[in-house]
Amino acid sequence: MELWLEKLKSLKLLYAEDEEGIRKPMANTLAYYLKEVLEARDGEEALDIYYEQRPDIILTDLRMPRKDGLDMVKEIRKNDKKTPILMITAHTDKEYLLSAIELKIEKYLIKPIALNELLSGLKLCVSEIESGRSLFLECKNCKFDFKNRRILHEGGKETELTHKESDFLELLLRKKGMIVSYEEIELNVWKEEFMSIAALRTLVKSLRKKLPNSSIKNHSQTGYSFEV
Repeated sequence: MELWLEKLKSLKLLYAEDEEGIRKPMANTLAYYLKEVLEARDGEEALDIYYEQRPDIILTDLRMPRKDGLDMVKEIRKNDKKTPILMITAHTDKEYLLSAIELKIEKYLIKPIALNELLSGLKLCVSEIESGRSLFLECKNCKFDFKNRRILHEGGKETELTHKESDFLELLLRKKGMIVSYEEIELNVWKEEFMSIAALRTLVKSLRKKLPNSSIKNHSQTGYSFEV
């Protein structure tokens, strides 16, 4: 299996399509390649799922009731310039899409969608994510966007982190469930500075306030871990 397909298996995709006869077979196909496929019947439902689940990739039809794909993407792009988006369109939609140029769509997929075109679009999304444009690590009830040093909460709220908070949380999440020693924390977070235990405790206290459900565990005289 190609490496990008293996990486795709760890990602969550939101798929918005109002026609169930199209959506269900496509969702079944997508489920073979991705970790999870979230289905939405229109743009309004897709936005609700987006804010609640924070998918890694979005695949949306252009023409949908209540809120179409273009308006949905415009809403998302107000605060999220990073999540890769694939747009499904018809040949007749080209003029309508002129207003979507600034929305940074990874690829337009023309109906009916061939499997090789779908996979080509997903490969582009994986490349964008891997390039660092949209890198996330999962916390409990939130995501940590370590490229932009912020916590993305359910409901769309964002909390900015200091450089040390961000480096410390990234270190804990990358070694989730393992004890990270004081020496390793000093090397990766304080770098060439001296780290006092008092300064580390202050950092942990501040970070715990910013996490919705703090899972940072102290291991006396040893270090810290992030518990699932």
